[in-house]
Amino acid sequence: MPSGDRRGPFVSLVGAGPGDPELWTVRAVRRLEEADLVLYDALVDAAALCAVTRAPCFCVGKRAGRRSVRQETINRVMIRAAREGKRVVRLKGGDPFVFGRGAEEALALAMAGIPFEVVPGVTSATAAPALAGIPVTHRGIASAFLVVSGHTIEAFEAAVQAVRPNGVSLVVLMGLAERATVAARLVARGWKPETPAAIVCAASTSDEWTWTGSLAQLGLAQPPDGLAGVLVVGDVVRVREVLAAASSRETDDAEEVSYGRNR
Repeated sequence: MPSGDRRGPFVSLVGAGPGDPELWTVRAVRRLEEADLVLYDALVDAAALCAVTRAPCFCVGKRAGRRSVRQETINRVMIRAAREGKRVVRLKGGDPFVFGRGAEEALALAMAGIPFEVVPGVTSATAAPALAGIPVTHRGIASAFLVVSGHTIEAFEAAVQAVRPNGVSLVVLMGLAERATVAARLVARGWKPETPAAIVCAASTSDEWTWTGSLAQLGLAQPPDGLAGVLVVGDVVRVREVLAAASSRETDDAEEVSYGRNR
């Protein structure tokens, strides 16, 4: 992986995690503090970003159904800025190399002879379920998980054909708008309609919203408009209910102890 000399022209492809700026890595923050230009994705907390860096910041993120900056334009801006001697940060939601086009940008930089680095981030593929109390693997329930894109149903089907129905935990990114189709295609491929399913929107932010139900009910869920979400399908979703029940018992026990002491 190219590294170059960060005292001169340089590009850092940085992962910003699932949303909460407190999940930015130490290296990510350091690169932002050193930056001369920041190009950031739509899901990045712009206020937190401006508090960390004094560099000019431009949103170049892509959101479904909205006009966005073309990938070729982003590549050209990074290359031109680096050639002008600037330290550029391309701040991407989640991890740069998990459905983030980070590899495309890395290849463009390499072809142009621009030194760069990749600063990994916390991917929402595992962070969103975890924050909702859902492990993507769990001993005795699931020993593997598959992360797929739901952006196009054709690509989704090609990926799930490689696994046995109900054989892994399934995490679908960018599939919120296609949730009904995703559910129908899985059932048609042999996944049980009663398989537990979840939707986690805006994970790690104040807008976080979680729904749980069955695969057959997934298409009927009504997540809030305008929020990005992750779909989770598999028996691991039941762990959330167990954790919630255990937490409730602990709260009840604590209240009973407190009441006893105050009698």
